[in-house]
Amino acid sequence: MTRRSLTAILFAALVSMSGPGISGMITTPGILAQTTAGALSCMQWMPVGACFWLRCSFSGCRVRTSIKVGHYNPDLVVSTYNELGGNPWAEIRATLGLAQKAAARGLLGSLLPVPIDSAGNRTEGASEHDHQNLIYRETDAIGHPLSSLSGLVSGVGLLCPSQTRSFLPYFQSGLDALSWRQEVPEIFYPASLIPGLRELGTWPLQTWGGVYPRTGWTTQAEEPKAAAINAQRAGDIVTRTGQPHVYVPVTGSSSSMKVWPPGPLVEKDRTTGTWQMLLPKPELSCSVFGTNDLASLTGWGGGRVDSEGDYVWNLWRPYQCCRRRGQVFLFNIDWINYPL
Repeated sequence: MTRRSLTAILFAALVSMSGPGISGMITTPGILAQTTAGALSCMQWMPVGACFWLRCSFSGCRVRTSIKVGHYNPDLVVSTYNELGGNPWAEIRATLGLAQKAAARGLLGSLLPVPIDSAGNRTEGASEHDHQNLIYRETDAIGHPLSSLSGLVSGVGLLCPSQTRSFLPYFQSGLDALSWRQEVPEIFYPASLIPGLRELGTWPLQTWGGVYPRTGWTTQAEEPKAAAINAQRAGDIVTRTGQPHVYVPVTGSSSSMKVWPPGPLVEKDRTTGTWQMLLPKPELSCSVFGTNDLASLTGWGGGRVDSEGDYVWNLWRPYQCCRRRGQVFLFNIDWINYPL
């Protein structure tokens, strides 16, 4: 991470702190504060093993060791919202929001059968009675403000560098409008056609909805669950390569550390990633979507409904790493199977 990048991050934080707060929105300092508050529960840092290196010099070669640690990183801030360019993250809305809207209108507006600004619960040309639970959401996945900062202390061997870069837009649904709105080619995946595949929940007993098709449309009576489905879909896309979407895949490596990065995000599997809600209900713990809340009086969505339809989560993903202590990595020994 360059000095210029760090300066930009600090400048954005200072600018956001100097201005008045906006209801229904979250700022970079707010994200940093909530992430820090939830780190004790979500990070799950622990020593998990040892790494062995071959270090050679003019005096000869010897084997050196370093501790192997595991923990979750806040890789992405995933936002779901109603209006194109209306990301509830204030700094992203002010910078990338207008650019996203202009690009979507200019490049894709003429190709879509409905206006590019159509959003929210509106289903142009459709009967409201037939589609009363059909919800559309724009969704962005942006590099977390802390993801690049982890690289500053990775050299001591106690924190693993993230694969993501702070403030980098990995996915913006406005730029992926053809797939995110029109379901092509998503509708042709087997998981889009066969009930029970890739479900958030335990189908057929209870389900929030399917991960596929990975579009902005969901059929869900509870708005927070619909937003969670869209967040899961965006995370599913960006943590894989070669997907039929306009996005930047989450990949990367570190020269100062031996890193075992997380694999693709899988629904209901906390060993691939967990979610921490930031807006509208700040939470200090992480969990996976799809819990069975049929026995609850209020359900999972109770207390999580936002009047503006804006929802924001941190996506925490598990890493393992050890500090480089030689020119050649020999092998490692794991004391425990991480993530737990």
